[in-house]
Amino acid sequence: MPYRQKTDEILSPELIRILKIFGLVSIGLVFILSFFNTKRANNTGDDLTFRMSSSSRLYFLNVRAIRYDRETRSDAGMLLFRHESRTVSKTDPLLNLVLIFNSRKDEAYLYLEPVNMDWPLELRVIHEGETQDILLENGNNTQFLAQVRQLEPWIKADADFEVKVDSAWVSIWDDPKEREALQATLGDYFRLINGRE
Repeated sequence: MPYRQKTDEILSPELIRILKIFGLVSIGLVFILSFFNTKRANNTGDDLTFRMSSSSRLYFLNVRAIRYDRETRSDAGMLLFRHESRTVSKTDPLLNLVLIFNSRKDEAYLYLEPVNMDWPLELRVIHEGETQDILLENGNNTQFLAQVRQLEPWIKADADFEVKVDSAWVSIWDDPKEREALQATLGDYFRLINGRE
């Protein structure tokens, strides 16, 4: 009859010590690596500032887009979204915030669209007795994003906005519905590009 080893002989003290060391090192390594961020360096040279993720784009198109008027620009391959609560007028000066989808590059942009006025725009912000003048100029996507980020704290603080038209200051964004539309558009845009810092 063959000789059977006892379980004590298989797990010798040296083997138990090796298993303990290996187990502790493995757990320690997993614990240490869990502190590193999963984002990888972008070595492609592509600017990912305006890139939309597929999930955020689908969420916007299926859930949030019903609150927007959609315009298709097939010549440029872009979709323009204007919030339905914005003020619409054929004569009054307005400043619309427009979401633009570039489907060719899978990117989203913000555009400040002047209605019944021309660039450059002089805006005056009035909040709690303080007044600040801001000059807005027509530019590229990065410049528009910088201008919107400059206006965003004032929009959230419910400041009063005026725009200069022919040496007269005209109030804009004074309707509460329009302010809600501005904040909703900003929230939707930053969710699209995962750009809340």
